[in-house]
Amino acid sequence: MSEGFKIDIVNPEKSFLSKENVSEVVVPAYEGEMGILKDHIPIISFLKPGIIKVISSSEEHNFYVEDGIVEFKDNTLSILTSSIFDIKNANKKHVSDEIQEAEKELNKDDLNDQKRFLLNHKVEILKSISIN
Repeated sequence: MSEGFKIDIVNPEKSFLSKENVSEVVVPAYEGEMGILKDHIPIISFLKPGIIKVISSSEEHNFYVEDGIVEFKDNTLSILTSSIFDIKNANKKHVSDEIQEAEKELNKDDLNDQKRFLLNHKVEILKSISIN
């Protein structure tokens, strides 16, 4: 019997990650950070900018995600997103460019409150990422 569950992360370019025997995943859902374990009840939720933590018995991987949809059923977690990168492989220039782009968007006058909140949250999360 399997110790964990399966995760699939897909973006428009490719299947970003497919992994078996994951013990826990933490996702940045609109409702707040959501921890998912084996045999979790089925869910569907939207993602906001944040860090996805994929934890298995031997390692932990962290990914920055811009947005997306998460679904868990039958011990398979599926994440569809338009933008994701592995924090371990990120470079300072890429993160800085993302921050500058978001801050530029924040200076526009025609932003609604929801868009302004998401952009501020994105900047906060990106600034919290430490790149070696």
